[in-house]
Amino acid sequence: MAGERSGEVGSEIWTIPNILSMLRLALVPVFLIFIVRGDYMVSLVVLVVASLTDLLDGYLARRLGQVTRLGQLLDPAADRLYIFAALVGLAAQGLVPWFIVIVIVARDVFLLALGVVLANHGFGPLPVHQLGKVATFALFFGLPVIMLGLAFPAVAAISQPIGWAITLWGAFLYWWAGIIYAIETARVIRIPRVADEPRSDTLEQGGQCGG
Repeated sequence: MAGERSGEVGSEIWTIPNILSMLRLALVPVFLIFIVRGDYMVSLVVLVVASLTDLLDGYLARRLGQVTRLGQLLDPAADRLYIFAALVGLAAQGLVPWFIVIVIVARDVFLLALGVVLANHGFGPLPVHQLGKVATFALFFGLPVIMLGLAFPAVAAISQPIGWAITLWGAFLYWWAGIIYAIETARVIRIPRVADEPRSDTLEQGGQCGG
C-alpha cells in the first residue's frame, strides 16, 4: 500500500491524492488560457480550486497513509507550473515585466543544473529547504494578489502594491534558496565515496530539491 502509516513513501500511482494532483496539473492550461484572454476573475477561480485540491491532496496523503514518490514530484511541479503560467500570462498582457519571468525561470534552470551535477556524482536530489518553501509560497500568493486587483479594479490600489511587494520578495527568496542549494551541492559532492555505496544514501531523504 502506498505510504504506510509508519512514514514509508509508496510507489503507487492511482491513489486519491495523486489523482487530485493530476487534476490540478490538468487545470494549468485552463488557468493560462483565461489569463491570456484577460479573464482574471475566472482565472482566479481556477487558481482557488487548484489551491484547495493542493491542500486536500496533502491532507489525504497523510490521513490515508498514501504518501507516494509520484505525489512528491507532482506537487512541486504543479506549484511551479501555476507560477510560470501566471507570470507568462501576465507578461503577455504587458502587466508584468518579462525580466521577472526570466529571473524566476533562470533560477529553476539553475537548480536543474545542480541536479545534473548531483546525479553525475551519484547523489539523488537534495531535501527541500524551508526557505525554498517560503519563497514558493510568496510567489504563489503574491501573483494572485496582483491578479485580484486586475479582476476587481476597486481594490487595485491596495492589492497591487501588496501583491508586487510579496512577489518581488518571493523572487529574492527564490534565488536565496537557490544559492543555499548550490552551497549544499558543493558540500555533498565532496563527500568521499565509501565502498561504492549508493551516495544518495548519505543525503537526508526529504523530497525533491527545488522548493
